[in-house]
Amino acid sequence: MKLKHGAHLAYCTNVHRGQSWEETFASLRKYALAVRDRVCPRRPFAIGLRLGNRTAKELSQKRTLLAFKKWLEKNNCYIFTVNGFPYGRFHGANVKERVYLPDWTSPARLAYTNRLFDLMVELVPDGVEGSVSTVPGSFKEFVKSEDQWKAVRKNLWRCVEHISRLSERTGKKLHLGLEPEPLCLLENSAETLSLFNRLSDEHKNDPRLGEHLGVNYDCCHFAVEYEEPKKALAAFQKAGIKISKLHLSSALKTPATPEALAALKKFSDKVYLHQVIERDAKKQLTFYKDLPRATAANSKLKTRNSKPKEWRIHFHVPLHAPAVPPFQNTNDHLLGALDWLAKNPKACSHLEMETYTWEVLPPELKSRTVVEQIAAEYEWTLAQLAVRGLA
Repeated sequence: MKLKHGAHLAYCTNVHRGQSWEETFASLRKYALAVRDRVCPRRPFAIGLRLGNRTAKELSQKRTLLAFKKWLEKNNCYIFTVNGFPYGRFHGANVKERVYLPDWTSPARLAYTNRLFDLMVELVPDGVEGSVSTVPGSFKEFVKSEDQWKAVRKNLWRCVEHISRLSERTGKKLHLGLEPEPLCLLENSAETLSLFNRLSDEHKNDPRLGEHLGVNYDCCHFAVEYEEPKKALAAFQKAGIKISKLHLSSALKTPATPEALAALKKFSDKVYLHQVIERDAKKQLTFYKDLPRATAANSKLKTRNSKPKEWRIHFHVPLHAPAVPPFQNTNDHLLGALDWLAKNPKACSHLEMETYTWEVLPPELKSRTVVEQIAAEYEWTLAQLAVRGLA
């Protein structure tokens, strides 16, 4: 839906299964329209589309694309952003670190992302910017050489060139957003700034960098990294880095007590990677690749510490759900990002709620249907935006 200052809000449809276009389209008809009827029945409804490689190829067929465009028009829906992070399967199987592959060292990632932008120029309404979010280069342990780093930068720039050609031909503003994530090649603001500085040095005074490549700021991810939202976003703004999209998301956090570690077992699953970052009283950080590794490494924690270590876990929890002790969430980070946006309303026009973990949520966080949950997230988000004069 369109908000104030030309901004747009959607929920990311990666919460629904979609291996093929047939399956993806069925989920849009079943779930997205039901959400629209609850949230925005009489106004244009924005869809945050998730397309994997197979789905994008199938949608690219002329008849299929035309039929989808007619469906959007008929149902008063529109597209302004696409989640281009997962290349392949995303639900119902062991995804873990494979979600980052193929990464930006690979021509396959470039071809897939270019195809998404080819679709975007067909789908995005006139006068609306189009964005695609993508993996932050790669997963850290996958990149072992400077040649791989060079390949990442080279392929990203080739994508920028492709986006620029499309923009010039169609007059539409399009941009790609790298999505920093814990333990990835880009996981925090410092590493992201470093990459953009390197790209700027390699393409001096080329305005296409600032116009077509930016950051997809995922509030869950940056909160897990213990970043301060206003500081991180201001640093990107000062460096001239576009905030391509804001992912409105919340992470799980808890003090590292024996009770909490025992209760965390219900958040472990065999599908997604749940990176954990621990911070002690001296603000020293310890990184764990996945939640089961973190709990195993701390299995002998038996005594209560007067100042227990804090854990932040990459597990997207519903924005509207109250914290269930001993757990808390990182909504404070999300609200800090919205406070920054309220003072810089033109800095980012794409807002997307992304709580994709519906299928693996513990029962106490899953007492509603998926449509009811998404509608409740809209209600919570719109209230927070309204308080800040953004909706």
